Amino acid sequence: MEGLPILSLMMLAPLAGAAACLFAGAAAARWIALGATLVTFVLGVVLWSNYQIGGPQWQFTEEANLFAGFQYKLGIDGIALMLIMLSVFLMPVCILASWESVQKRVGEYMAAFLFMEVLMIGTFAAQDLFLFYVFFEAGLIPMYLIIGVWGGDNRIYASYKFFLYTLFGSVLMLIAMFWMVAEAGTSDIPTLMQYSFPAGAQTWLWLAFFASFAVKVPMWPLHTWLPDAHVQAPTAGSVILAGVLLKLGGYGFIRFSLPMFPEASAQFAWLVFALSMIAVVYTSLVALVQTDMKKLIAYSSVAHMAIVTVGLFAFNVQGLEGAMIVMLSHGLVSGALFLCVGVIYDRLHTREIARYGGLAINMPYYALFFLLFTMASIGLPGTSGFVGEFLSLAGIYQTSSLVALICTTGIILGAAYMLYLYRRVAFGGQVNEDAAAMRDISAREWVMMAPIAAAVMWMGVYPESFLAPMRADIAVLDARLAAAAPAGDAKLAPGAPRAAAANAMPHHEGSETSSAKEGAH
Repeated sequence: MEGLPILSLMMLAPLAGAAACLFAGAAAARWIALGATLVTFVLGVVLWSNYQIGGPQWQFTEEANLFAGFQYKLGIDGIALMLIMLSVFLMPVCILASWESVQKRVGEYMAAFLFMEVLMIGTFAAQDLFLFYVFFEAGLIPMYLIIGVWGGDNRIYASYKFFLYTLFGSVLMLIAMFWMVAEAGTSDIPTLMQYSFPAGAQTWLWLAFFASFAVKVPMWPLHTWLPDAHVQAPTAGSVILAGVLLKLGGYGFIRFSLPMFPEASAQFAWLVFALSMIAVVYTSLVALVQTDMKKLIAYSSVAHMAIVTVGLFAFNVQGLEGAMIVMLSHGLVSGALFLCVGVIYDRLHTREIARYGGLAINMPYYALFFLLFTMASIGLPGTSGFVGEFLSLAGIYQTSSLVALICTTGIILGAAYMLYLYRRVAFGGQVNEDAAAMRDISAREWVMMAPIAAAVMWMGVYPESFLAPMRADIAVLDARLAAAAPAGDAKLAPGAPRAAAANAMPHHEGSETSSAKEGAH
């Protein structure tokens, strides 16, 4: 493995595929795209299996000077590794999801997806500030085209809104980047993560980066582009938008805002908490009244990503680990839920919930997959959703019990809107004859759904596989944040009642409760 530029190869495979797709016919383009994404996925598996847990923080590094001061510098830590794996795992699924539903300009469509894969891997692997910016921003272009060319009836409005929202915040971020490079004398991200910017400047830098990342996540009230983009995007567009593009915002916080501006992050934690608490409650209630399936899942995405932002700014290991697992889990689960919508949309060409009903009767396998992903979205123990949300909320509980209380209502409301959706689609009487006549999922759809279902269960039952590569990097970040971390509102010292109880054990039985009470006072 030594000396093999595997990250560049992972970007080269889809890039070559994209070029080939542009000149191929429709049938050939589909197979080229599937081949290129599978090759990239295999390289991703090689990357993961060769990643040394407990090794150096930055691995698989490669660098080249492109032109005047612009460095092509790649390398990953455990956090980037997991997000790259998420990207390369979902990409073949997206190609399969578009196999029959996309009939016009198939070559360009597949090329756009492959080009987006290049940019996503580049964003997570970039080690240079400006290289990151180029990848981060360029990722908008293929998504803008996918929505604008292959989207629904209102696609032009949705694609412009998506583009303008996300671009606006990023202009501020670019200005901040220029200042940082002038101040620190380097654009190397690992160096900047250890650099201490002056506290006064941190405030403005944090706000500039926040403008960009908060739109990407998206945080309330900057979320309004998301439901429009999801509803108009083709199925695979929704999968990759929910699965990976929203994670760029969370990745930005964990890679830039927190380690580079720890004091400002602590100073503005209240802002993140306030926006996240509103998002969890408000978007969950909005999801509850939706009649369009895609819109419901889009609003649920905002609520789930709010749990991520709360975990990130909890300033402790559980919160950070939880936020990362929620990001990975949400990438799989919401992507899968959009696939579930796509499967029945391809048959009936409507997203209206009322047009379905009783699908468990004629589509039992479909109903089974849909149920699993619904439960994972709610956070049922044994699925990936539980692990992340539990860790994230345990982390925030140490910082603020009020924020934890309000964010936990999101889980209850999440159960409400997801189960309500599932009951109306899968259960009940078969009122619509055309819905009752739909065939169950095909072999192609099985191949799309089964791997995601397996990954969701794996992450739920044995999350250690996903936490282990990230643990050291999260510990480094936690140590960096420790000095700035705001004091929690807990009245108890961690472990105090238990220690008191242990000391009192040998005396007599009543002492345990009394000493525990003393510890609690």
